[in-house]
Amino acid sequence: MAKIELIMPKMGESIMEATIIKWVKSVGDMVALDETILEIATDKVDSEIPSPVAGKIAEILYKEDDVVEVGKVIAIIATEGEDVAASPSIAADTAPPVQEPAANSGTPEPAAQVPFVPTPAPASSPSVSTGESNRFYSPLVKNIAKEEGISLAELENVAGSGANGRVTKKDVLAYIASRGNAPASVPTPTTTKTTSTTPAQPAQAAPTSGVSVSGGDEIIAMDRMRKLIADHMVKSKHTSPHVTSFVEADVTNIVNWRNNVKGQFQKAHGEKITFTPIFIEAVTKAIRDFPLINVSVEGTNIIVKKDINIGMAAALPSGNLIVPVIKNADRLNLIGITKTVNDLAGRARANDLKPEEVQGGTFTVTNVGTFGNVMGTPIINQPQVAVLALGAIRKKPAVLETEHGDVIAIRQMMFLSLSYDHRVVDGFLGGSFLRKVADYMENFDTSQTI
Repeated sequence: MAKIELIMPKMGESIMEATIIKWVKSVGDMVALDETILEIATDKVDSEIPSPVAGKIAEILYKEDDVVEVGKVIAIIATEGEDVAASPSIAADTAPPVQEPAANSGTPEPAAQVPFVPTPAPASSPSVSTGESNRFYSPLVKNIAKEEGISLAELENVAGSGANGRVTKKDVLAYIASRGNAPASVPTPTTTKTTSTTPAQPAQAAPTSGVSVSGGDEIIAMDRMRKLIADHMVKSKHTSPHVTSFVEADVTNIVNWRNNVKGQFQKAHGEKITFTPIFIEAVTKAIRDFPLINVSVEGTNIIVKKDINIGMAAALPSGNLIVPVIKNADRLNLIGITKTVNDLAGRARANDLKPEEVQGGTFTVTNVGTFGNVMGTPIINQPQVAVLALGAIRKKPAVLETEHGDVIAIRQMMFLSLSYDHRVVDGFLGGSFLRKVADYMENFDTSQTI
């Protein structure tokens, strides 16, 4: 008989937590190998978590809508005839209590952990106290407090909404928002006795700014994905000092070539060719010329990525965005990129992407021209260091240099804008890379066949 720990898998290098959407199985239910136990979601993709073994659900440690860190144990599966009592599931009740070892009870055999991703997921970290406090704080809460300069004494005064008054991520973020830039008052310990019979009054929370809502206003709660996207965007701006450079490119040759071949392409390959794969091909060529754009930052180290994996932002019917990734885009020809772009975009709209298809991106492209925008200042998709926005293609008068002198002609023009992390990408590198992308577009080979 054995007990297997079901852990929250890592869904991408920048994903540190996921939300439990639905428990498909309950305590006492039998599960087969690879049978779905629960559904989870991140800001990138929804996913089903299968059982790593055949057995019976012994415990469920988190309820639906809980946000759980990667590597945390979320359920226990009993195998080989392990007897499981039909106890109430925590998924339908409250958040899990902190597990403390029982005194003088011997050392129980730990349950085995089985990860669901190709590389082993980290084991769940033990519940520990912070400093001299007897109050439990999760590693996530402690990290947030450390980053925001919140002392232990100050953290002790934060009201917790979790089980047994536990401080959650939501609680500490709400406290930071109300705290603003004003230093919080921390009570000074004293040993002086008082004879006053007046009970001590609890400290008042810092006032929050009021929001005026008239009778005709509508309040719309963010959906789950919008909340996660918002958190991801704020984190990116907090992590990277953003700088944006712009360049204008003449893409007349690309427009004319596509107009000439699009019918033939659809007849030969059964799908449309858009401008996006042509632009992605130019980006991959420019990355090979400037590999320090294709990096990530880890502490004070710069990690230069060997693979060129291009993320492409795709709009969902809900209005949210998702970023599927074209793996090894530099190894594909234009036809291969086109087929991959069409496939990922179609399945993104159908919410049919696999977790691995939104992981591993090293550079992101977003087409703001789809919305009729001429340019944009996109936010970097962490842990990448740059993102390229493609503006709308518009006919404009432009000056052309000819052997007979300068002339004004109607050309197909578009703006490209590159947002980059100024910690590691300076203006010379960012500007040079952006100009190179435009050069590849302007020098597009119109003689190529499909």
